[in-house]
Amino acid sequence: MAHPDWWNAPVPVFGDPAAWLVVIGLAPGRQGANRTGRPFTGDFAGDLFYATLAKFGLSEGEYAGSADDGLRLNGVAVVNAVRCLPPENRPTPEEVRACRDFLKAAVQGLPGARVFVALGQIAHQSGVKLLGGKLPKARFAHLAEHRMPDGRILIDSYHCSRYNQNTGRLTPGMFAAIFERALALRTAAPPKG
Repeated sequence: MAHPDWWNAPVPVFGDPAAWLVVIGLAPGRQGANRTGRPFTGDFAGDLFYATLAKFGLSEGEYAGSADDGLRLNGVAVVNAVRCLPPENRPTPEEVRACRDFLKAAVQGLPGARVFVALGQIAHQSGVKLLGGKLPKARFAHLAEHRMPDGRILIDSYHCSRYNQNTGRLTPGMFAAIFERALALRTAAPPKG
């Protein structure tokens, strides 16, 4: 193991147990959650991610890039489509499939979740399957909305990765629009059950 002092294990759900909004990420980042044990913590993607949550009052405290910075989420929980660091930061289809039961269990532990945000194509595919939708009908596109059979809603976003930010594929304004829409849908999506 190259870094025995890092987390180097499956990354647990982070956030509010009473979350109405669930963000589905791709997988722990090598320098981020794989190191710190908390999603989007300690890497470039986390800067935009947590700044955006703070902008909309979805967090309390100050994000400082470490799991012990005291940051808390309000009404939001963060899960990953893949629980462990994938080789070359690219999970295989088999790995995504193998992790789907863990994703399902994490979401079942959040019974108030009504709105979901998928960060990227793999998170989108896992989210659609998890929520009972059909992939051919629910195509990935930034800011696309998909109403699932039980009324829950999935919103797609480009991932807030360094690459997407540096190339302009995702701007802070585009990312903010995702959470602005999620807040608008908060009461539109009925609770599961």
